[in-house]
Amino acid sequence: MGRIAVAAIVSLWVVPISILVNHIVPEPYMDEIFHVPQAQQYCKGNFRSWDPMITTPPGLYYLSLAHVACLLFPGMSFVKAASSFSEGCSTAILRSSNGVLAVVCSVLVYEIIRHLRPNLDEKKATLIAVVLAMYPLHWFFTFLYYTDVASLAAVLAMYLACLKKRYWFSALLGALAVVIRQTNIVWILFVCCSEVINITLAGQRDRIGVDDTDFSVRKNSRSIPKNSVSNLRKRKVSSSADTEIHSMLTSSVSSRNCTSGLLNETKAIFQKLWHMKLEFLVSFSPFIIVFASFVAFVRWNGSVVLGAKEAHAVSPHFAQIMYFGLFSVLATAPTYCSFSQAAELSRSIWKNKSLGFSQITLALVAGFISIHFFSIAHPYLLADNRHYPFYLWRKVIKAHWSMKYLLVPLYVYSWLSIITRLGKVQRKIWVLAFFLATAAVLVPAPLIEYRYYTIPFFFLILHSHIDDYQSWLVMGFLYTTVNAFTMVMFLYRPFHWSHEPGTQRFIW
Repeated sequence: MGRIAVAAIVSLWVVPISILVNHIVPEPYMDEIFHVPQAQQYCKGNFRSWDPMITTPPGLYYLSLAHVACLLFPGMSFVKAASSFSEGCSTAILRSSNGVLAVVCSVLVYEIIRHLRPNLDEKKATLIAVVLAMYPLHWFFTFLYYTDVASLAAVLAMYLACLKKRYWFSALLGALAVVIRQTNIVWILFVCCSEVINITLAGQRDRIGVDDTDFSVRKNSRSIPKNSVSNLRKRKVSSSADTEIHSMLTSSVSSRNCTSGLLNETKAIFQKLWHMKLEFLVSFSPFIIVFASFVAFVRWNGSVVLGAKEAHAVSPHFAQIMYFGLFSVLATAPTYCSFSQAAELSRSIWKNKSLGFSQITLALVAGFISIHFFSIAHPYLLADNRHYPFYLWRKVIKAHWSMKYLLVPLYVYSWLSIITRLGKVQRKIWVLAFFLATAAVLVPAPLIEYRYYTIPFFFLILHSHIDDYQSWLVMGFLYTTVNAFTMVMFLYRPFHWSHEPGTQRFIW
């Protein structure tokens, strides 16, 4: 029932807003001027045509072909709306494929939440999935023909399949994700690492019958009383008994120091991998094939991107990871920007003052170095006043020469908050893997594009275990406000350039 409710609720805004956007902005806009004509060439059967300005592979266009062929074209032919397949590939129809994928994303989020946290209330899981569907970067590009929604859908589907141990299907979805956007190869590696962590460090989960992603329980499975273990082996117990047992386990765990060192976790993983190397090699061989194919493609292509290679050359943009931390914390302001969160972070540092202050000092030094030496102002960012990052760069970061340095403590606080919250419910090695994957995706990108933050943000929020209804309701209200503002600006506040004809609009 939950997944149906999620799909229905998300459809309630996807359909009418899609109609509104297509009515006011019927022609391709921004990057759509490249994607829409390319997809239309594919609709005509011209698969040899390729626009050299397109940087991503043609995965989105293949999905659009399937969308038109399986869902729309038969119905349009019936009502005589289109006489040929190519006529069915209008801008509005191509955009609608992202609308369908947005609904799919919301259902995938719901399924992942239910898999990661089977004890979570169904209503709360539904609320989380609906609120995440309103995440502003994801929400806005639902109504345009960009690769972001399709990329997120493929990555989430790959992750869900991997969680369900369907590795061949997961690798196939991962290949699709890479064909949509090349950087998704990083998320394939991250999903594999996450699964290896679950397998090697959660050997007790089958015996205790607890969700294998519940960090605090699985790490202390050895310290659980025997009577609790025997009770948990009984699968067919009442929901009230499950709740009582879970509370008992939580209280038992909270009474002990349940954090193992990063080095111990790493050692345990490699020992297990070594003893089961053949089994792991066979199980994860589908992902190895996908990764090897990607490496062969990059070697043949000479670059990760397909077109416009000069404008998208790999650059050491370490400031990007700082921006992501602050952006993500602001996007989850009710949780990360509260006094309780700041107080809790301060207490955790104060408990181990020498280590805590040395870590903060190191983080601040790394932040200042990243901002001073590895902060890139891409020509696209400086020249295009249609994007919100243009104004944030000009009005905030470049408001004064010292501003970019004054923001460093906020960047550091953001990442400390993220790591602290993740560390409560995830293993340290998982947190490190997430940070490295996020850095691998964002640091090489010279252009500040907030939509690049969408996939790592979803992984972050799905594994942060934010439980209280109030935080999610406040986040939903904030997302709704931001979405209303950005859509009104996009649709009803157009402007014109003196040096170029046509109507310009504000966009993320």
